[in-house]
Amino acid sequence: MILGKLWRALAAQVNKLANYFWTADPVAQMQYEYDQAVDQMKEGREGLEQYRALVERVSQQVAAAKKHETMLKARVKAYLTAGNRETAGNFALELTRTRTELKENEQQLAMHERSYENNLKKIKNAGGKLAKVREKIQKYDAELKMSRAEAEMAKLSESFNFDVTTDFGQIEQVIQEKINLNRARARVAADMSGEGVAEIEAEEAMEAAMAEQALAEFEIDMGLVTPETAEIEGTTKQLGLAAEEETTT
Repeated sequence: MILGKLWRALAAQVNKLANYFWTADPVAQMQYEYDQAVDQMKEGREGLEQYRALVERVSQQVAAAKKHETMLKARVKAYLTAGNRETAGNFALELTRTRTELKENEQQLAMHERSYENNLKKIKNAGGKLAKVREKIQKYDAELKMSRAEAEMAKLSESFNFDVTTDFGQIEQVIQEKINLNRARARVAADMSGEGVAEIEAEEAMEAAMAEQALAEFEIDMGLVTPETAEIEGTTKQLGLAAEEETTT
């Protein structure tokens, strides 16, 4: 009883494994069955060719027997005409045997011809079915590949959903965070570049004033202007700058 259970369990597992390989690649399985059928068809065709050779031999025997029958009939007739009944009787006996053999050969030939035609018809019919099977294999192979591609496309379209819960959505969020960080760094750099501008402008204004004062002193030293004229020009320049500032405002 235990051995029986073990055997049934093993048989079930083997059957399960066989079913797995059977359904793993159905198109390949169909192609294998088709190739097996083609091999059997080739063997059947070779057998039919050999059988046809037998039919041809029997046909030749029938033709030879008919020719021999005709010759014997002519000899029997000739010897009867010549009055040689003994010799005519011998040929008449041989003619009877030849006719019996001819009848048997004709019956065998008819039987072989019918058998050959039936087998030929079966092989032709099987060949037509194999052609249809080949077309089905090509069709199923194309449809199976197309269905796999459609399934992959459907899966891919689901993966391309940019929702935050999907991988692509999370990747998009990371990219957006990096973009925001880069923009923040650029903004901080721009804001920091404005630091010290007022000090730089004040320093430049001070240097310009010192240069103007040094130039005025040089003009006085050279006698180009008098101190009074220099004060008037300085006042005029200050008034001009004030007017320009008011106009700009």
